[in-house]
Amino acid sequence: MSPERFARISQLLDKRQADLTLCLESVHKNHNLAALVRTADAVGIHEVHAIWYEQALRIKRGAAVGSEKWVKVHHHNGLDPAINQLRAEGKQILVTNLSQHAVDFRTIDYTKPTAIIMGQERRGVTPEAIAAADHEIIIPMVGMAESLNVSVAAAVILYEAQRQREAAGCYQQSTVSAAERERVLFEGGHPIFARLCRLNDIPYPSLDKTGQIVADEQWWQRIRSAKR
Repeated sequence: MSPERFARISQLLDKRQADLTLCLESVHKNHNLAALVRTADAVGIHEVHAIWYEQALRIKRGAAVGSEKWVKVHHHNGLDPAINQLRAEGKQILVTNLSQHAVDFRTIDYTKPTAIIMGQERRGVTPEAIAAADHEIIIPMVGMAESLNVSVAAAVILYEAQRQREAAGCYQQSTVSAAERERVLFEGGHPIFARLCRLNDIPYPSLDKTGQIVADEQWWQRIRSAKR
């Protein structure tokens, strides 16, 4: 890994907001997922959650090629596993919904650990997702349209979250664990070796302080003889 590459990935990880996430309920169009993951990456989100009720609607892997290399997407079969994980992580759960109970999205404190559930444009979020949320939020609209494209709506909300977090100094401290940091550095800085490790069930090696591989001869032998 070049010093420039190491510095670039390290800078990215320094800004990551591990306690802010999107949770996408049956958002299955490839172009929407790609735009959502790209926006998540742009504001420093490290992980995104995708909820599926029908296996046939699962997004094709690689739909967000590029950004998905840097934003981990967790897939859940149904709402409950996703909600349980988000609650266990101590996140407040918001849901975008056009209702009399919804509040202006700008009134929410996004400096708290937060998960934002968004649904597909045709059906929106499910009643179960609304019931599981702490707050319903809405983007005020004064035109004929009642809603924005899901990727546009996410961008509007996430940049408000970024504004609040920037003002609170949240981007000045890394919240990514040391193990996760090393994983991202290895996969991003040594992609060929990372691919060989995944294909051949070889453990990732350690990295030194400059991002270079630290491994014994046995590891290198396994890499040299690995299936391509």
